[in-house]
Amino acid sequence: MPMDSIWSYRPHSGHVEGQDLTGCTVVAGDGTIGHVDREAAPYGMRHLVVDTGVWVFGRSVLVPVGAVTGIDTEARRITLSCTRAEVKAAPRFRTDSETMDRAYLTAVGDYYHGLPPRQASAT
Repeated sequence: MPMDSIWSYRPHSGHVEGQDLTGCTVVAGDGTIGHVDREAAPYGMRHLVVDTGVWVFGRSVLVPVGAVTGIDTEARRITLSCTRAEVKAAPRFRTDSETMDRAYLTAVGDYYHGLPPRQASAT
């Protein structure tokens, strides 16, 4: 996967430009991560900020949209290509200002780009 594609939705993900993903449940290959708080794209680095609730002690995680393998708009569910442990091990998201920090976003992109490729799991 080319590095810049980590910031773009995959062609067969089900993403429709302009759709509001806020509130959608985010699911990794091995379980639910949380809900989409918002989507942003500073510097063309499109990502989701996911509220993990109690799973990671109430913190949010930042997920590049290239990790999205499927969007089910009826079920309001987003499937990722990674596991819960991989999301939890990503560079830690601490403050909203980091969504505008190019160095932090680059580190997140490098991390997700380096993960082993996976196919969408059947649900």
